[in-house]
Amino acid sequence: MYQLDEKIWFWGLLVIPIIILLFLMLQVWKYRAQKKFANKELLQRLSPNQSLFKSILKIVVLCLAFACLALAMVNPKIGTKLETVKREGVDVVFAVDVSKSMLAEDIAPNRLEKAKQLVTQIINNLASDRVGIIAYAGKAFPQLPITTDYASAKMFLQNMNTDMLSSQGTAIDEAIELAKTYFDDEEQTNRVLIIISDGEDHSEMSSRVAEEANKQGIRIFTIGVGDVKGGPIPIKKNGVVLNYKKDNNGETVITKLHEETLKSIAEEANGEYINGSNTATVVETIHEILNKMDKTEFESKEFADFKDQFQWFLGFGIFFLFIDIFLLERKTAWLKKLNLFNENL
Repeated sequence: MYQLDEKIWFWGLLVIPIIILLFLMLQVWKYRAQKKFANKELLQRLSPNQSLFKSILKIVVLCLAFACLALAMVNPKIGTKLETVKREGVDVVFAVDVSKSMLAEDIAPNRLEKAKQLVTQIINNLASDRVGIIAYAGKAFPQLPITTDYASAKMFLQNMNTDMLSSQGTAIDEAIELAKTYFDDEEQTNRVLIIISDGEDHSEMSSRVAEEANKQGIRIFTIGVGDVKGGPIPIKKNGVVLNYKKDNNGETVITKLHEETLKSIAEEANGEYINGSNTATVVETIHEILNKMDKTEFESKEFADFKDQFQWFLGFGIFFLFIDIFLLERKTAWLKKLNLFNENL
């Protein structure tokens, strides 16, 4: 496990592409100026020691120096000591719909991105609860098992997209069945499944499966993303809309938020339906629901002691600067003997 103290210093890495760009511009300028001055054969006679490889090596070394210094300022830390910590919380599993209909932009920026925002903000407001993530479309797929590592949960969440599952549809029933396997503590009194979807193309079995899940102590809360008026599904390439999804008759498909479906599932599992249009309202509602639940004590291992690692990057940064300033700028005796740059000494 690692920590990053000052992430803002990652902006320092922008110096590297600027250096490379300036170097390329300088080379183009030099080439044009030399071409006007003399032909290639004459330039070779006038400047026999000229070496493009040496210039490139200098830029590489300089970029490595800036990269190391920027990382030193970030100050990465590595966990060195694991401790067993006792926590009290609820197991919360998020089932996120990744079907193609979630690309509709009737809610900004689109339904899937809105779903990710909602889950991220809910996780940010959790204290000691454990979380798990499921992705589903025509099939359900486990993304992240139950864990207290919120950083990993948000990382897996951001990587979810509509291309990760080839089979299309909205198999909410399969997501519920898969969620049952996430709750491994038989003594836990509260188990929560939060489904984020537009409710379209659902299976007829969803309500029955939700009722069965509730008998096993799982409460299901559904969050609807989208607009009941609906919207088209854009087909994009490199962020540019090329067309909209059409049916077999060539008509543009309009996908809508099916609130009744999601309400029915929540009611069967002693839960609640929440409209996902307002992020703050959703987060506050889920926060209040979880706070009212009985907490179960569980143990988790966490890194309790972190050690600074900036000194390594600082050392390498100074080392590369030393090479750039003192070795590549002058012809030392050993460098002359090696003749790395094919210079006529």
